[in-house]
Amino acid sequence: MTAQVPQAATSVPNAAPQAMPRILSGIQPSGSLTIGNYLGALKQWAQLYTAYDSYFCVVDLHAITVPQDPAELREATRRNAALYMACGIDPARATIFIQSQVAAHTELGWVLASLASMGALHRMTQFKDKTAKQEPGSVGVGLFIYPTLMAADILLYQANAVPVGDDQKQHIELTRDLAQRFNYTYGDTFVLPEPMIPPSGARIMGLDDPLHKMSKSSTVDLHAVKLIDLPDVARKKIMRAVTDTGRDIRFNNDPARAGVNNLLVIYQGFTDESREAIEDRFAGKGYGDLKKAVADAVITGLTPIQTRYAELRREEGYLDQVLARGAEQASVVANDTL
Repeated sequence: MTAQVPQAATSVPNAAPQAMPRILSGIQPSGSLTIGNYLGALKQWAQLYTAYDSYFCVVDLHAITVPQDPAELREATRRNAALYMACGIDPARATIFIQSQVAAHTELGWVLASLASMGALHRMTQFKDKTAKQEPGSVGVGLFIYPTLMAADILLYQANAVPVGDDQKQHIELTRDLAQRFNYTYGDTFVLPEPMIPPSGARIMGLDDPLHKMSKSSTVDLHAVKLIDLPDVARKKIMRAVTDTGRDIRFNNDPARAGVNNLLVIYQGFTDESREAIEDRFAGKGYGDLKKAVADAVITGLTPIQTRYAELRREEGYLDQVLARGAEQASVVANDTL
């Protein structure tokens, strides 16, 4: 089950009525997409997109809030787009595009940055987390105001809902606040979006540190299984995942059991079994059995994704066509709002 989504908006001035409610989401092309991104976002997108007017972007402008190597960023951007499709999104039925190829994002981003307050942006949890270990004077302005660009990403498309992980809920709340303030001051313009958070698997933790969310930007080799990791690599990482000194294998929110709980969440995400069935399956078994089963489930789930991804990367001309068509389709909607 996912969050209830409002009906398609029809009251926005100058906008054509939508036949279906609209969703929009995106992922930064920093690092390499992981099973955390898959279970927390891409799997949900692939299950949702046919029931909605769907827009999925690679948010490369968000990636440059920290230094990036241009060649690596270009490659990561194309890799993300190909993985969107490899995970099951058909570009003939959803719009897949690169954020920076639609100039309206930065234009509306500036308008919303001018509307937002310093206090609201200072309260963003992710900003606090990302800057906690930096000298205050060294924090980039882009990192501070990127929530207003994220709001622009969403509001440009009059999105009724945004499929996100639970850590992004605060940003959707800010987006709604900015839209309400704009609508109140200047007249009804923006649809107020709702977050769509999957009931399970939305927050996959690091294999090496199960108290912190799995990050695609981590430089620790055993931290995450990447979607393009070879089977032997994926198995090695999972078999070396942090657990604890306990014995029972059950879902448990106790931080002391975070490692085992994380492995169970990953297993459930790839098998879709109920919690009760999973706990029965591993009753009386050891952590080695659990890790082997998780590795098998992950490898089985990633195999068709990796096969399709390899095909798409051999068809670079086709990928170019998909992204050019996506940018054109997205621009029509975004420019109308702008």
